[in-house]
Amino acid sequence: MPGAISARQISAGYGQEPVLKEISFSVNTGECFIVIGPNGSGKTTLMKILAGLHRADKGSVLIDGRAIGSYGRRELARKMAFVPQQVPMDFPFRVRDVVLFGRSPHLGTFGIESGRDADLAARAMEFTEIDHLAQRRIDQLSGGERQRVFIARAICQEPEVMLLDEPTAALDIAHQLRVMDLMEKMKFEKSITVVMVSHDVNLAAMYADTLLLINRGRMVQSGAPEAVLTYKTLEEAYGCPLLVDQSPLGSVPRVTPVPGRYIREDLKGIVR
Repeated sequence: MPGAISARQISAGYGQEPVLKEISFSVNTGECFIVIGPNGSGKTTLMKILAGLHRADKGSVLIDGRAIGSYGRRELARKMAFVPQQVPMDFPFRVRDVVLFGRSPHLGTFGIESGRDADLAARAMEFTEIDHLAQRRIDQLSGGERQRVFIARAICQEPEVMLLDEPTAALDIAHQLRVMDLMEKMKFEKSITVVMVSHDVNLAAMYADTLLLINRGRMVQSGAPEAVLTYKTLEEAYGCPLLVDQSPLGSVPRVTPVPGRYIREDLKGIVR
């Protein structure tokens, strides 16, 4: 049985500038797969390639065992939803209308929503706990509320795979947890495969089934959080001293950055 996504020797860039170099990995159906790495490591480019928005220079991407290029745009949109890092809000649409946009790949020639489409939008808003915002304008919402609206829109697509580029960026701790709990809820209750980028390695450790660490366009390590989040691997990737121990919440690693003022001779045995 093929995995949800398989990337084989992906290399890509913009013009003469290489961004990704021979990246290979597989995402199993129904798992939460999180990509981490320093700024500029190629995470967003990788997500765009998986979403079919940017073509790899070399290598191949398979979605459910088929080459991504063999899908038409509407067919791919029915298979996979993408929530980018930033969504333009040039028009002050109501929340309900934004969520309904997720039905576009399923609509007929005239693009008229049916009663089922409206029902799916209502259920997506209820699932993401934004149903009380249905008549509000999108530009009147907080960052956390907007993020849940765009996730609701993606759910309304009825995808098998959800791609998200840093969905918790610029959110406070409470909203970060709500978004990540929502990812877990989608995985367990809707059997959606979740693939996302995160800058927060501790959130990634708590929620990911599999982590992919990339740096300077290359894969550093892939596997379970405890296999990827080691002090040696992370220090080499991020270039700063880190303390890695076990989280008090369970058997997952916890990563603590170490400020320079704490790095002294008497602490060298503790750091790391």
